[in-house]
Amino acid sequence: MSKNEKKDTTKKPTFEESIGFIDQEITKRRGKWNLTSLHWMDYDDVSQIIRIHIHEKWHLYDASKPLGPWVNRIISNQIKNLIRNNYGNFSRPCLKCEAARPNNGCDIYNSQCAECPLYAKWEKTKKSAYEIKIPLALEDHSHEVSPVCFEDNINLGKFAANLHEEMKTKLKPNEWLVYEGLFINNNTEEEVAKEMGFKSNEKNRTPGYKQIKNLRKKIIEKVKKCLKKDEVDYL
Repeated sequence: MSKNEKKDTTKKPTFEESIGFIDQEITKRRGKWNLTSLHWMDYDDVSQIIRIHIHEKWHLYDASKPLGPWVNRIISNQIKNLIRNNYGNFSRPCLKCEAARPNNGCDIYNSQCAECPLYAKWEKTKKSAYEIKIPLALEDHSHEVSPVCFEDNINLGKFAANLHEEMKTKLKPNEWLVYEGLFINNNTEEEVAKEMGFKSNEKNRTPGYKQIKNLRKKIIEKVKKCLKKDEVDYL
């Protein structure tokens, strides 16, 4: 050891000595657990799972560094993992889809339904598991009469990228500009109309509203046709 190096003599506390502080930090983060629809798991259960996990990882704690950040990182990660494992893996794909709109709306299909191949696949393979996890109405108790499959993982990011690439080859130049503005850049119809140079002679009307409406209708029809033919890879 060189003269400039100092031996770290910090005494590492035991898990038992730190349990009071750990419990305090776990309690502070109760608000991060928002999956209250799980009637069989409350925050007391979550807290116990986190305590056990911290205990199992205690040998990794570096006593030369503050305990708080290390503990809080584990708490946050465990809460995220529990929410993902008990809800996110089985929730419908619409929750992460750019075309989704409030009140179960959809830019492409008007409503979130089985016309969409992603929704249809979720309904076939994961909806039963979702309804088992979340205490909602179970239509005809489908989980009791049909097998539940978990092997299909839909990569929504990849699907969206593939869809955009496919539509770029199928849409006319002006249709693509509208598609890109509305569904990729998430601009408003008014912003897209302005970029396209559309105008309107009608009073109290957004410039280009008719052109955008007609182009949007054509685009959605082409997207539906493309998805119906299963021309986009979503795995």
